Amino acid sequence: MTSTLNLADVPTVEASDLDFVIQMLVESGQGLALLRGLTEHEIREIEGRIWGEFEGPSQSRLALALRFRALLNVFESRRLKALFLERGFRLLAAIAQQAAARPLNVRFGFNSQRMLLTLDTATAVCAAERREDLSLPLAA
Repeated sequence: MTSTLNLADVPTVEASDLDFVIQMLVESGQGLALLRGLTEHEIREIEGRIWGEFEGPSQSRLALALRFRALLNVFESRRLKALFLERGFRLLAAIAQQAAARPLNVRFGFNSQRMLLTLDTATAVCAAERREDLSLPLAA
């Protein structure tokens, strides 16, 4: 019996599953893949590693690969790239959580504006924490 995957409603995955792919990128020296993008050849290599190294049913592997591709596409947005440059690698955990759980239609991908707003809120540092990080005195 064959199972089918509805491309209009790709199943969700665990955030740790998507984090697996992000960590794979970081370990292979491609930690900035979301920022600079990947070639089709590089994406296919990563998908091959997903199929070879990720433990789980083939439907989960396929959902993970599709969600990763959609994540790469949404990061073509200038504003998401700017947010990534501003927040750095602390944004990666929030990215994994959002891309794993958001509704995904393969044809339309993720909504970049909604992703931007959610990631901005999830990784925002309040002004007091920012001052402490920069070792600036608090204004009276």
